[in-house]
Amino acid sequence: MQYNIHSENRIEKGNVKPANDYLRRFYMKRLYAILLAVFLLTAMLPGCEQISSNDTVSIVCTVFPQYDWVRQILGDKAESFNMTLLLDKRIDLHNYQPSVDDIVKIATCDLFIYVGGDSDEWVKGVLREAKNKDMVVINMLDTLGHATKQEEIIEGMETDGYGDEDGYDEHVWLSLKNARIFCEAITEALVSIDEENAGEFRRNLAAYSEKLSILDTEYQKAVDASLTRTLLFGDRFPFRYLTDDYGLNYYAAFAGCSAETGASFATVVFLAQKMDELELPCVMVTESSDQTIARTVIQNTKARNYSICVLDAMQSVSSSDIQNGVTYLSIMERNLETLKEALK
Repeated sequence: MQYNIHSENRIEKGNVKPANDYLRRFYMKRLYAILLAVFLLTAMLPGCEQISSNDTVSIVCTVFPQYDWVRQILGDKAESFNMTLLLDKRIDLHNYQPSVDDIVKIATCDLFIYVGGDSDEWVKGVLREAKNKDMVVINMLDTLGHATKQEEIIEGMETDGYGDEDGYDEHVWLSLKNARIFCEAITEALVSIDEENAGEFRRNLAAYSEKLSILDTEYQKAVDASLTRTLLFGDRFPFRYLTDDYGLNYYAAFAGCSAETGASFATVVFLAQKMDELELPCVMVTESSDQTIARTVIQNTKARNYSICVLDAMQSVSSSDIQNGVTYLSIMERNLETLKEALK
């Protein structure tokens, strides 16, 4: 993805400041490429290998949905596997940079699952140096194939920092239909590693796929019963896979992977006018939003009394959330209730 750097003023937390997020990311990515080479050299030294001395299968996942799908398919066998979720400290995919320990875990694991978009550009170097040459690797974008969607710039959306060609939308897990595809791929990977428990893995897959299908049907019913078919985000928009699944329209301040945090006055006014024109029930945000832009949009509407609805993109699920029982399905069920409120 190419970015053009501009100095257009932004509205952010009530202040006007230059947009420099893309410039920061531009240099950080190049600095990180140099650091990664050093990390890999350090991680592969004999004293740093940390290869398990037993036969426990090691699985490394970059994002929460992958991690939870693996748990569901493993079922009662999950405790006998060594599982690692890399993004478990409320750091989203686009800001994550692996530590030396993370790199070692990946390089020595049996199954590695990652998204495969621009945010994962560091993965190639790690896999080239992997100690376990029998490692099974799942690239989610490759698994999805031609069904992978590109980010799109639509009317009213910020375009500063974007080139002529958009990158792939990495938020593939926000489609229940995609989830079934990924779970099938994960199951086959687990079977290839642990054939003895193949039957149990496939039975768990069948049961979980049924739950995904039921929830998918509930989403469609909710959309079919609604009068509103448009969502408006005063935020980034990582939900294209979800909206496309059910034929929903949307407006947003930024595209899915945008690093921008402040919206121009023109964008705010456009979104506010759309709120009034379409008489939408609420302004949408993601779970990681500080809601500044959403509140600014509301303040520029005629009514100024719209609510804010949070749709969870699962980009900041923590280990404590998991310990408290959060699952992929529980988040998608909560998103369904939010969607019902937004589509009244």
